[in-house]
Amino acid sequence: MTVKLKTETAPEEKHGYEFGGPLGAAGIVFGLPILIYATIFLCNDVSGCPAPALLDPRTLTLEKLKRQTPWPENGLLGLFDLTVILWVLAYYALSVALQLFLPGEEVDGTKLGTGGRHHYKFNAFNSAVLMLAGLGIGTAVQGTSFVVWDFIWDNLPQVATANLLVSCAQAIYVYLASFSVPRPGQPNPQNRELAKGGHTGNMLYDFFIGRELNPRVTVPRWIPIAGGQVIDIKVFNEMRPGLLGWIILDLAFIVHQYKVHGFVSDSIILITLFQSLYVMDALYMESAILTTMDVTTDGFGYMLAFGDLTWVPFLYSLQARYLAVYPLTLGIGGIAGVLGVQGLGYYIFRGANNEKNRFRTNPNDPRVSHLEAMTTEFGSKLLVSGWWGRARHINYLGDWIMSWSYSLPTGVAGYIINQYQNPVTGSVTREVVQGDARGWGMIFTYFYVIYFGVLLVHREMRDEEKCRKKYGKDWERYCKRVRWRIIPGIY
Repeated sequence: MTVKLKTETAPEEKHGYEFGGPLGAAGIVFGLPILIYATIFLCNDVSGCPAPALLDPRTLTLEKLKRQTPWPENGLLGLFDLTVILWVLAYYALSVALQLFLPGEEVDGTKLGTGGRHHYKFNAFNSAVLMLAGLGIGTAVQGTSFVVWDFIWDNLPQVATANLLVSCAQAIYVYLASFSVPRPGQPNPQNRELAKGGHTGNMLYDFFIGRELNPRVTVPRWIPIAGGQVIDIKVFNEMRPGLLGWIILDLAFIVHQYKVHGFVSDSIILITLFQSLYVMDALYMESAILTTMDVTTDGFGYMLAFGDLTWVPFLYSLQARYLAVYPLTLGIGGIAGVLGVQGLGYYIFRGANNEKNRFRTNPNDPRVSHLEAMTTEFGSKLLVSGWWGRARHINYLGDWIMSWSYSLPTGVAGYIINQYQNPVTGSVTREVVQGDARGWGMIFTYFYVIYFGVLLVHREMRDEEKCRKKYGKDWERYCKRVRWRIIPGIY
């Protein structure tokens, strides 16, 4: 006798479009890659940041702009390099291998709409330490001539293209695979489910937002040691290649600064230390991602694939790349000021998140047992004192304050590269000065602060909508107790 297994399914909720619907999705899918290339080409080590042609729009032509950027000689085709693509794929393969073969923390995720839970193995921190140690050994043996550093600097547009291709390939794969998710009532031993709001029927929007909640792949059992293990594609992308790639790019830019200028500036050291702290902290606390909206609510589609693998490493490392060409010395006072901003942001960010995680894990923990909480009709508790009594998303404030410490070390940014040729020897001398570009470079180096602020406000609004639907009148009561959203007394 065959028994058909049936799974519990949560009632389907109605979800409207986000990010401007299909039109907004189209703008992001096709527009943001162009923005990444714009930051690479228009803030460059050929002519300046921004390219001088942009400072005089009346004489601006496409040909003039191409001459002032690292635009490939063979045009768009030059953005694609098979060797670069293979090396980038090797980096991803190494990340997958470390995920599978290194031991890790075994954790069950939150309860799914099917009634089951996914199982995870977390070892991103140890994987990152091992990979960074390998880079350190290579640099210790070969010095600044270690092949990885020059490879990244010399092929940055092609490396970005390779990551963009991986992003698109994953987005296409998970979109097509999502149509094999079992329907409600059908056997579903893998607990697969579609993301609420991710299957609207509009192909472009669903491709962008992500149809399946937690797409996963199982390693064939014939592979020794790793056989039978499951890789959660979304969590892998969120915590591994892009985040570590961000730090690797920063390190490549430090090496380039040293090779060209003969020293390493305090500004680029500060930025790399801050960003490394942020990344390594996230990797060390990897299991905390299981309670975030990215995992519990959002499907995995182009939005997260591109964001994790292309947007984060190449946009977030822009300040270090700027300083690699135009070093800025902060001095003791500048260092102290930037450290103060970073310290304040981290204190709020980590303090709030630790408080929340401890309360969720063990409300009787002496560090949080004194906190006041409001009990909802579902039995869950909402903190109304401590960090979370100051603002409903106080951790976002710490996150945003830290983002300033990534941009402040670039100062009043902008530079122009002047080149002079010796008429006798034919040698070329480069001079990097601010000149008329002073201040205009801030469009690039401070873009992250503005973008990140908008991102956090948008995320906060999504959080609010989700909680309002979940808790109903209890959320209204909670908002009366905790009035402010992110910034106490202001917003």
